[in-house]
Amino acid sequence: MDETIIRLEDGRLPALDRSGGLTDRMTRPLRDLRISVMDRCNFRCPYCMPEDKYHKDFQFLKSNERLFFDEILRLAQLFAGLGVNKLRITGGEPLLRPNLAELIGDLSRLDGIDDIALTTNGILLAQHAAALKAAGLSRVTVSLDSLDEAVFLQMSGGRGSRDRVLEGIAEAQAAGLAPIKVNAVIKRGINEHTVPELVAHFRGTGVIVRFIEYMDVGTINHWRESDTVPSRELLEMIGARWPLRPVQANYHGEVAERYAFEDGAGEIGFISSVSEPFCGSCTRARLSSDGQLFTCLFASTGTDLRGPLRAGATDDELRELVAGVWRMREDRYSELRAEQRQPEQKVEMYYIGG
Repeated sequence: MDETIIRLEDGRLPALDRSGGLTDRMTRPLRDLRISVMDRCNFRCPYCMPEDKYHKDFQFLKSNERLFFDEILRLAQLFAGLGVNKLRITGGEPLLRPNLAELIGDLSRLDGIDDIALTTNGILLAQHAAALKAAGLSRVTVSLDSLDEAVFLQMSGGRGSRDRVLEGIAEAQAAGLAPIKVNAVIKRGINEHTVPELVAHFRGTGVIVRFIEYMDVGTINHWRESDTVPSRELLEMIGARWPLRPVQANYHGEVAERYAFEDGAGEIGFISSVSEPFCGSCTRARLSSDGQLFTCLFASTGTDLRGPLRAGATDDELRELVAGVWRMREDRYSELRAEQRQPEQKVEMYYIGG
């Protein structure tokens, strides 16, 4: 098959023509692509990859079942031609993928790509931060659900350590991967009482803490709405101690509602998929590590791109396949959550990233 990566004279990778104005059935453009490079993880967070299901004998993907770097690069180049200008590397845990900085370097040379970010649990970040920055990574988001060591271990399935995550954040700051964002999933009765400590620790450091409502991603976390702490509740808790003011979004489709501290000590954010759905502005597509294209975090099925890619599909054929999927897209799961019957099976978060 034709896997030629065309380069400009200066070594950059060109995007295809963006004039098509690709939108879905709700006129939402395609702007963001989240690429999972690894289905494995070194944590066993009960809301994502619980130990009882993902045990030592669980069959994860074989290396040749994951997309190779040249395949990821080729697809990213095609997505850039359809309007994507932001890439996010996810997992599983993406830093488990060997030589990830090499992929970042190639992706950073794609024409039309303005921003490349990485989401990680932070355990391996300290040893990779400098190389990732040098390769072209723009920003990093670190998952950290609590600074309380016991609660941290409960939320991580007994894996890793808070101090190693904090070390990774410090090394990312030193490397210039800014702004660093810390994502904390809040589950009622588990870690909401540790929210003030998390805010206090990062206030004034330039690190932006974002609180994520516990969601019904996948089918194995046994989600109940009573487990979700609405963002407004957290906002009132935090604002009572540190006065806050709302801040405008950085760009159309930003998922987090932003609030700045009145005393100038930075900002925090809230991602409220349950209590305040934002489907109407969603511009994100997701690519699993084995090449399945998903148009929603809560999707039940995806579209296989690896098969056609390895069967010799041309760039035009792949582009039309992706464009056709996006044009038919009408996902708005979070807006309809309360009205619709829950699907028996949804894709699990570890498989496509958050």
